[in-house]
Amino acid sequence: MNAEDGYRLWLRYDRLDDTLREPYSSAWTSVVFDDRSATLRAAKNELIRGLGGLLGLSVPLGHTPGDGRPALLVGTLRAGSPVASLAVGAPSLKVPAQSLERSLEPLGREGFIVRQSVVGGAPCTILAANEDVGILYGVFHLLRHLQTQGTLEALSFARGPKLRHRMLQHWDNLDRTVERGYAGFSLWDWHKLPDFVSPQVTDYARANASVGINEVLLTNVNANALVLTGRYLQKVAALAAAFRPYGIRVYLSARFSAPIEIGGLSTADPLDRGVVGFWRAKAAEIYATIPDFGGFVVKANSEGQPGPGDYGRSHAEGANLLADALAPHGGTVFWRAFIYGNGKDEDRAKHAYAELVPLDGEFRENVSLQVKNGPIDFQPREPFHPLFGAMPRTSLTAEFQLTQEYLGFATHLAYLGTLLEETLDADTLAAGPGSTVARVLMGDVHGRAPTGIVAVANVGTDRNWCGHPFAQSNWYAFGRIAFDPALRADAIADEWIRMTFTNDERFVQPVRAMMLGSREAVVSYMTPLGLHHLMAWDHHYGPGPWIAQGRPDWTSVYFHRADSEGLGFDRSASGSNAIAQYAAPLQELFGHPDACPETLLLWFHHVGWHRRMKSGRTLWEELVHKYHSGVETVRTMRRTWESLQGIVDSARHEHVRSLLAVQEKEARWWRDACVLYFQTFSKLSVPPSYEPPAESLETYMSIQHYYVPGIPSAPPKLLRPHGVP
Repeated sequence: MNAEDGYRLWLRYDRLDDTLREPYSSAWTSVVFDDRSATLRAAKNELIRGLGGLLGLSVPLGHTPGDGRPALLVGTLRAGSPVASLAVGAPSLKVPAQSLERSLEPLGREGFIVRQSVVGGAPCTILAANEDVGILYGVFHLLRHLQTQGTLEALSFARGPKLRHRMLQHWDNLDRTVERGYAGFSLWDWHKLPDFVSPQVTDYARANASVGINEVLLTNVNANALVLTGRYLQKVAALAAAFRPYGIRVYLSARFSAPIEIGGLSTADPLDRGVVGFWRAKAAEIYATIPDFGGFVVKANSEGQPGPGDYGRSHAEGANLLADALAPHGGTVFWRAFIYGNGKDEDRAKHAYAELVPLDGEFRENVSLQVKNGPIDFQPREPFHPLFGAMPRTSLTAEFQLTQEYLGFATHLAYLGTLLEETLDADTLAAGPGSTVARVLMGDVHGRAPTGIVAVANVGTDRNWCGHPFAQSNWYAFGRIAFDPALRADAIADEWIRMTFTNDERFVQPVRAMMLGSREAVVSYMTPLGLHHLMAWDHHYGPGPWIAQGRPDWTSVYFHRADSEGLGFDRSASGSNAIAQYAAPLQELFGHPDACPETLLLWFHHVGWHRRMKSGRTLWEELVHKYHSGVETVRTMRRTWESLQGIVDSARHEHVRSLLAVQEKEARWWRDACVLYFQTFSKLSVPPSYEPPAESLETYMSIQHYYVPGIPSAPPKLLRPHGVP
């Protein structure tokens, strides 16, 4: 078994068994493929690569359909395509040819169909689409079917994306560092661009297209205005050209103060005529250089970033300034709803809702508010963000984080398909039962056009792209769920395992179970029962429940509020009343400790240490149990993986084995540090049946880390921990 390094991701195309190859080899003695565009040529090259690897076929291309040979016919309905020739009514086509057009119509420009038929007396497989990008997606879907051992008889699909925007957002800086990046440096080599584009960029585009990702933000939301200057726009254009054949449009982060920093103005006031002129001229310059430019992503008046609030203007006025500049060119503004602070002394979870809901209906049609999955900040578990059910007249896009800033970085296995599913399935009740976050994004709830899902990328220059071999699954899962939010996390995990490792059921079943339980394990050994933001200061690596210095809503003690009475943040009607931002039935659910799901109990309530939980244990006992169960799950994962040695290549097996050992070590660190810290408030003993901590609380509190990946290289300011009674 050859060693592998993970570079091929899920696009390995290794040879299928003879029994699986034979039906396809007999059915596709030739391939007829329309290749009159760069996108169609990319699709054809992928098909040739895939069929050559999976089936060992070196198939002839280009014969005329209907010559009596079994074939794979691929094309749009555009005149001259091998498929379009069928749409005029080939008499030997068993299924009426005009039904191709009827079948494709509801699938949109990116949709495709695959079906079996008879042409010229011979059985044929038809892959048809409305536009070229649909052919590209169809080819990848067909190859996925083969990779996962799908039969020829079952090769019948009609697919189209349910969401318009499916974007990976790179928090990449122009010096190639990646904020919250744990897999090496940025893929974009700005120094060598535009004259040299790394072949890895093309492979990155292939991977995105294979799961239907159609947009990429190139630069950090903590924006640098330099990327909007002419010299850098030429570099951006080179990347856009590499992405274009794969159906991907590029976006840039727009620094709100750019009119001052690169425009020579004295203000960035969105109502200033000079500022309006600057952005209109800049948009025209960008589109002259990159005709299919997607638009801007903006972080404004958040965590120190400049914005319209600096001039007494609203977020709507700021977003509309950029939207008006982009509108003549068809561009979109994604305005991040991650805003808090601004002098308000209230629960941080409430800030975005309080500031943005009064602006509902004031944003331009080409503005979409980019809303994090939860109201705080990409925590291992959060309730869904209340904005999803509260702005019926505003376009909303969901934002997730694939890079594991708060889930152990690239040393912890945490499959996030379950997090995506949990959020998208959450019922906002905005228009009655069934008003899920997914349906809000698809436009069904408020009668709006579909919007999208974006995710902070977890890729870099590491040879295996994502640092941890299993972190690739989160990139894959995001693309698949963004294309179709109805897909289930378990089915996606199954696909990814088969394509990335093997179809051997001895491997697939235990690894799927391992993946599906992995994120819950992280929640248990980091932030069980609704706890949140307990990570160490600044870099968020490791536990830091004792952090008390600095800005209050950047500290752990602000969020967990442990005292001698109990634990948790009271967001009920008697506390911060954050529950009032949800629909009335959810206020009833979240607002009472007896009704609130225990997974979110300490998010919404300050609970006494002796309160009985559903298990019969007290809160303290349940907390201890959860922390220990998280560690035990990681140990089970290690045993499972050890048992699979020999089924997959030794290089990847050893890599994952080593990282699982690191994860167990760090899970114990989390468990022991947190249990010891919270014990100083509860004053209760840990039952002797549980494993004792390896170190003292003082030892854990003294740990300092420097040069942690994903943060600026300068060591953080040393903090002396406070908060222990």
